[in-house]
Amino acid sequence: MEKRFVLIGTGARSSMYIRALCDGRYKGHADLVAICDINQGRMDYYNEIIQKKYNHASVPTYLAQDFEKMISEMKPDTVIVTTVDRTHHKYACRAMELGCDVISEKPMTVDQEKCQEIIDTQKATGRKFTVAFNYRYSPRNTKIKELLKSGICGEVTSINFEWLLDTSHGADYFRRWHRNKRNSGGLMVHKSTHHFDLVNWWLDSEPVTVYAQGDLKFYGKENAEKRGVTEFYQRSLGSEIAKKDPFGFRLEKDYTEFLQRLYFDSEKYDGYQRDQSVFGDGIDIEDNMSVMVRYKNKVVMNYTLCAHCPYEGYRICFNGTRGRLEFYVIERGVTPLDEDFSSFGNREIESDAEDRKKMAPEIIFQPMWGKPVIYTYEEGDKSGHGGGDAKLLDHLFLGVKDDPMGHAANFVDGAKSILTGIGANISMRTGLPVQVQELVKF
Repeated sequence: MEKRFVLIGTGARSSMYIRALCDGRYKGHADLVAICDINQGRMDYYNEIIQKKYNHASVPTYLAQDFEKMISEMKPDTVIVTTVDRTHHKYACRAMELGCDVISEKPMTVDQEKCQEIIDTQKATGRKFTVAFNYRYSPRNTKIKELLKSGICGEVTSINFEWLLDTSHGADYFRRWHRNKRNSGGLMVHKSTHHFDLVNWWLDSEPVTVYAQGDLKFYGKENAEKRGVTEFYQRSLGSEIAKKDPFGFRLEKDYTEFLQRLYFDSEKYDGYQRDQSVFGDGIDIEDNMSVMVRYKNKVVMNYTLCAHCPYEGYRICFNGTRGRLEFYVIERGVTPLDEDFSSFGNREIESDAEDRKKMAPEIIFQPMWGKPVIYTYEEGDKSGHGGGDAKLLDHLFLGVKDDPMGHAANFVDGAKSILTGIGANISMRTGLPVQVQELVKF
């Protein structure tokens, strides 16, 4: 029986779900029957894509204030929530109250009060709530899970986890709605929920105590002078100053037709500006963060995130009673700039992702005694997030039939991942450690 899906929130991330439901790969199993957003322009553009690119009939569109009307008229089995993070709980809870299951993009929500509301609503309704943690599904992350389950490290005692965001992807969080903690929970919630969920999943444990420090040290107007910025602009569109800024959003290069139509041409409907200056006013999230987490199984993790690095990737080291497992991933190498931005230093180096991969193996185990062992894995497809997106979509739209690694994540997994980030935000604000079990009640 073909299940009926509706989607609310038609920003860029929704494209993965819209494509999957409309391009025929899940025909007979799942179908998109309506979309909903605050912005009619974005919905109209997606309908063009649905018809022209996927040869699928256009779907009804509803403005966000008519969300309940959409559910009443379209009678969906499941609501997919891909709105701005701070509104996930609003639509997810109402969907469950109206008898629908929910698929939520990560993070599930942004603070403990909204998290508690989701937990209480799920308990009251009994509806299925799935969080889309695609990083779990990537072959390389699954390999780490397999190795840890095998006991190769013995008892894991501590973890060092470093995540690097580059000056393209990392900077982009400071151009968009994510730059305000009210919207996104900051990078500790919006981005790091991926990473905290991986650790919970790898360890089969959950956070108990969180202590964190973090600051806005690179981006933001308060740091502009240190970065050599003396002329200010609020957004790139129409700004001659932005053309001289290596962090400016280059309309002629960065605005593909997709971004042009989805954001720039649709701006007249809601006023949302996709191209704000990373050195402009109003940024209140951190770009450098360090977190210490103690888990229920007594493992301690040191986690760091930096959002202005020359390349993007992560390094994770598991220290155990039998040895050390190291995991090194380069997701994107340094991208040379055509222009000369000498005031920001020489960013034009020849190394790229493939060169850096040759510098160190991705997965290596060093036993307590003896020679190190290098582990390989089968690369995933090019679906995104290390090959995780395609496998996630199969679980979402075909159902979970066999899941020995426990890839599928429910609302409890979603909550436990964001509670580390929420606890970190509280700790950064108060300077005190946070007991996670005091944040919400399951």
